[in-house]
Amino acid sequence: MFKNQVVVITGASGGIGRGLAEMFVAEGAKVAISDLSKPEMVASEIGAAAFKCDVSDEASVKAFISDVESDLGPIDIYVSNAGVGSGNGKYVAGGSNESWELAWQVNVMGSVYAARELMPRWVERKSGRFVITASAAGLLNQIGSASYSCTKHAAVSLAESIAIEHADDGIKSHCICPQYVRSNMTKGMPMAEGSQDGLLEPKDVANALKAAIEADEFFVFPHPVVKSYFINRAMHPDAYLSGMRKLKAKVGQAFGKKG
Repeated sequence: MFKNQVVVITGASGGIGRGLAEMFVAEGAKVAISDLSKPEMVASEIGAAAFKCDVSDEASVKAFISDVESDLGPIDIYVSNAGVGSGNGKYVAGGSNESWELAWQVNVMGSVYAARELMPRWVERKSGRFVITASAAGLLNQIGSASYSCTKHAAVSLAESIAIEHADDGIKSHCICPQYVRSNMTKGMPMAEGSQDGLLEPKDVANALKAAIEADEFFVFPHPVVKSYFINRAMHPDAYLSGMRKLKAKVGQAFGKKG
C-alpha cells in the first residue's frame, strides 16, 4: 500500500526509526531517513536516501523537507521519530533547564516545525499522513524522567490535534505509543531489560504501525497491554497513581535505590 510513496523518517540511524524505514522500503516506498549526522551507511544498507537534520532547529527541518521533495518528490508520509530523554536528578524537577528545553525542542517542536511546513501543502493536495513516535510515557508516565513524560504527553496531544483539525482535509495522523523497544536509548537500561511486558524489537513497532495504517487507527500499540493501562488510568486515576508508586518502589528495590 506504500509503493512509490515518499516516506520521511527522522531519528532513523537505528532503533525504531531504522525499523520503520526498513518496513517502508520493503513495501516499495521511496524512503528518506535523517539524523543529526547524515546516516549514509544505514541508508546504503537498507536502500534509503540519507539526509542530515536537527529537528530542534526549524530552519534545519524546513531545509530537510525541501531537500527531500527536490530529490524524491512530494512527501506522502512524515514520521516524526527523533526523541531524547534524561533523568530527573535528585528531585522530580531536578533536571537542568537545558535538558528540559532539549526535550521540548526535540520531542515536541520537531513535530511542530515539520507540521507547520507540510500542512499547507497537504491541505492543498487533500492528502498526507503525519506519524509521531510518542511513547507509552505519553499516555502513562516514565518513572524517573518528568521531562520525557511531559513532552511525550504533549506529542500525543499534537498528533490528536492534527487528527481533529485536518481529517476533513484528507490528512491522516497516527501516534505510536510503545513501551521499551531495543535501541541505543534502552541499551543497558535495567528497567528496559527487565520489563514485565517485554522488550520489543524495532520491527515489531514497524509491523504495528503498518497494521494501524491499514486499519485506519490513530493509536499504535506495539505493546497491546498499554491500551488497557491507558483505559485504567482514565477510569481509576487514584488506583493508577497508587500502582505507579508501588512500581517505583519495586524498581528502586530491584536496583538498589530508595523508593
